[in-house]
Amino acid sequence: MKKLVIVGAGSMAEALISGMIESRLITGSNIWVTNKCSREKLQSMQKAYGVQATYNHSELFRGAETVILAMKPKDAADAITLIKPYLQEDMLIISVLAGVSIESIELLAEKKLPVVRAMPNTSAAVGKSASALSANERVTKEQMEAVRGIFDTVGKSAFVEERQLDAVTGLSGSGPAYIYYLAEAMEKSAEEIGLEKEMAKEFIIQTLIGAAEMLARSAKDPQQLRKEVTSPGGTTEAGVKVLEANGVQRAFIECIMEATAQSRRLGQSFSSTVKI
Repeated sequence: MKKLVIVGAGSMAEALISGMIESRLITGSNIWVTNKCSREKLQSMQKAYGVQATYNHSELFRGAETVILAMKPKDAADAITLIKPYLQEDMLIISVLAGVSIESIELLAEKKLPVVRAMPNTSAAVGKSASALSANERVTKEQMEAVRGIFDTVGKSAFVEERQLDAVTGLSGSGPAYIYYLAEAMEKSAEEIGLEKEMAKEFIIQTLIGAAEMLARSAKDPQQLRKEVTSPGGTTEAGVKVLEANGVQRAFIECIMEATAQSRRLGQSFSSTVKI
């Protein structure tokens, strides 16, 4: 990969930079980064990864093949409007902006561009993201493979229809927070049953890792795996009955449905603003 530009220097941008460099997909010297105003952050990234950083847009976009939009979604309209004179129709645009449609990006850029929307999650920071990708008709097969190559450096990726991205956002985009919420509950319960905090944390982490590995490696579905752990009259059955009595499974379903709906609402709100 030749010159790649990243607009935005937050945690997702840094995770992608780290993943790409560590996997040797691209060298730091071929990655150019800019942000809204934090020169200190850019200097930190230059020192850590050897990337190029500048606020000179002519220098930034000159010769760029790929542009990743990684600013905060609330700053997207202003940022894209600012850089639109430098965007060329042969540049591949990759957006990690939650709720910002491909149509909105093209309207703001006032150009027909090859655009891929990506929905990774924060586990990209440890190379374990689940990233959904969606491309418009101007993205070539070679570009699609290049995008998969980028996001596979921080986990696993797959292409979906753009209309499915709200659901992916609700399920896996926000998903790590649901697991952390569960871990919080397990930590609080450990305290109440008399386990030392640090020891309990180790048990909780290993339990979550082990369960995830079982799901990944086994051909059995989650329900079957759960039933195999649940002996009649045993401790697991006693605990699961409490979860069922409190409607925990239904609460998780409604949680994901509401997160999906909120993603859709945010996208519609952004799109209506752009079209005005």
